[in-house]
Amino acid sequence: MEKLIIIKYAELNTKKSNINYFIKILKDNIKKSLDGIDANIHFDKGRMFIESSENNYNIILNKIKNIFGIHEIIIGYKLLDRDLEVIKSTVVDLIKDENISTFKVITKRSDKNYPFDSMEISRKVGGAVLKAYSNSKVDVHNPEKEIYLEVRLDAVYIYFNREKGIGGYPVGSLGKGILMLSGGIDSPVAGYLAMKRGIKLEALYFESPPHTSDQAKNKVLELAKKLSSYNGEMKVHIINFTKIQEEIYKNIPHEYLITIMRRMMYRISMKVAKRNKCLAIINGESVGQVASQTLTSMQVINEVINMPVIRPVACLDKLEIIDIAKKIDTYETSILPFEDCCTIFVPEHPVINPLSDKCEEYEKLIDYEELINDAVINHNVVKISNKNKYEDLL
Repeated sequence: MEKLIIIKYAELNTKKSNINYFIKILKDNIKKSLDGIDANIHFDKGRMFIESSENNYNIILNKIKNIFGIHEIIIGYKLLDRDLEVIKSTVVDLIKDENISTFKVITKRSDKNYPFDSMEISRKVGGAVLKAYSNSKVDVHNPEKEIYLEVRLDAVYIYFNREKGIGGYPVGSLGKGILMLSGGIDSPVAGYLAMKRGIKLEALYFESPPHTSDQAKNKVLELAKKLSSYNGEMKVHIINFTKIQEEIYKNIPHEYLITIMRRMMYRISMKVAKRNKCLAIINGESVGQVASQTLTSMQVINEVINMPVIRPVACLDKLEIIDIAKKIDTYETSILPFEDCCTIFVPEHPVINPLSDKCEEYEKLIDYEELINDAVINHNVVKISNKNKYEDLL
C-alpha cells in the first residue's frame, strides 16, 4: 500500500478530445509550483497522482491549493492488490485508531470487469467495518466518517477526506492577457477571475510621479505578488504617465479629462499587449461604478483599440467584489491610502455620456501619439514572484 495525493479535475472533464492538452498544462503548473521538492507526477484522463515522501505532503498540499484546474485534492492510499478481502482488511486497518460512531462507504468502480459492482463492494466493506467496530453503525445521510473506494484498472484507491480546489482552467491554457492593474480593489479581483479562466497574466501599471508616490507603486507590486501565487511569475509593465496626464489636464475640457485619459491608457495597453503577445486587455471596470464605466463611456473608450477587453467584474456589485478580494487576500493591500493616477485630477462633474466626435476634437489639442510612443518605448518592467522580492528586468 502506498500513500499519495490524488487530484480530481474541474471543468477539464468537459473537454473530451482536448482534455490531454489541458491536463498537461495543469501538470506543468503543478511541477513548477513544486520546484525543489522530490515528487513524481503522473496522470490519466480521470485523475492526477503525486507521489513523494511522507514529510512532503503538507508542503505539497499548501503549494497546490492555489492552482487553477483542480476540483479536489485528496490524500489517499493506492492498493495494488484488488482482492476484495484485501480491500476489506486494509480499510479496517486504516481506521483502527479512530473511534467511529457512524460511517458510510462510497464506491466508484471504473473497471466494469471487476467481479463485484459498486453497491456490493460498499456493502461488503461496510460489513467488515461493522464487524470490526461493533459500536459503529451505517448512516447514509449524515455519517461521521465517509470511506471512499475507487476501483480502477491498475489499483484500488482508498481515501477519507477531500479538500475542495479552486476549479477553473489551468493558467496559460487559454492564452495570455494584460491586466490593467491599479491600486484599487477591483482590478486584482478581475485578474484573479481571468486567471481562473485559464488566462496567463502580465500586468500594466500607470504611475504619474510626482503626483503619485513610490508607496502607490509598491502597493501595486505587492498586489501583483499576491496574484503571482495563482499565476506563477508575473511581469509588471510600469508606464510613466506624467507627461500625458499633465497635457490632458492643461488642454482638455475638464468634464472630459477621465474619458480622454482612459482612451490614452487603452492605446498604451494595446501597444504593450501586442508587443508581448497578449491577446486581450483585462481590467476591473464594473458597469456604472464610476463615470468612465457607463456603457456609453465604455463604448467611446473602446473605440481607440482593436483588441478584446475582458471585464470579469463588470456585472458584480461592490460588495461581491470585496468578498472575493478578501478571499484572495488582496483587500487589505488595496485599501492602503496611496493614490494612483486614476484618482488624481478627477473633475467635479465628469461626463457620463461622452461623445466620440468630441473626444476626437479634443485629442487634436495634444500631440499624443509621440507621448504614447515615448511612454511605451521607455517603460520599465518588473518581474514578480511570490517566492522572492521584486527584480528589475534590464
